[in-house]
Amino acid sequence: MNKLNIPYNYICIEGNIGSGKTSFTQMINEEYECELILEEFNDNPFLPLFYNDKERYAFSVELFFMTERYKQLQRKLLHKDLFRQFTIADYSFVKSLLFAKNNLIEEEYRLFIKLWTVLNKPFPKPDILVYFHRDVPTLQHFIELRGREYEKLIKPEYLLSVQNTYFEYFRNILTFPVVIIDLNTIDFVQEEQHYDAIKHIISSPYNPGVHRVSLIV
Repeated sequence: MNKLNIPYNYICIEGNIGSGKTSFTQMINEEYECELILEEFNDNPFLPLFYNDKERYAFSVELFFMTERYKQLQRKLLHKDLFRQFTIADYSFVKSLLFAKNNLIEEEYRLFIKLWTVLNKPFPKPDILVYFHRDVPTLQHFIELRGREYEKLIKPEYLLSVQNTYFEYFRNILTFPVVIIDLNTIDFVQEEQHYDAIKHIISSPYNPGVHRVSLIV
């Protein structure tokens, strides 16, 4: 098993819908002896309904996601396998709060914040959060390629609003590093040199705060 010399124990890979975060974390897990946390979004029965009727199903879909993420992170983060080199996840718990902010009306969001705050207390902050950034047309291309029927209803305006919600959140992060990687021309699944370049980025030390990186390969 390979050794990845990184100064982080808990890595979160974040990104918009279709950005490639799950594919990358799976590739890392195949290559290195790490703890893998993948979001189990297919189990959410409200998700297809949400894309048809956002106003009606937004609170249900976000509450389901948050409780499932909580149960998974409680199991994986608070009872870690000591023989794993590090933990890598294709989401962070704050994702629940960000998508709720984007999707819920004000009264629902205020209630959601109270619930999220209680559930978030036992979880450590990530040692590094890496955000995979692709522009909206590129995201639409990858969403189309993976062929999930309910995702065909996602509008470009929604993807842009998700992106803007993440960027607004990042501006206030001062306690851990956030690394935004521009991936528009990058295909790390097919191109090994692209994959290696991203690995180099996550193995580099960063100070807390936001950093933006464009890959040169």
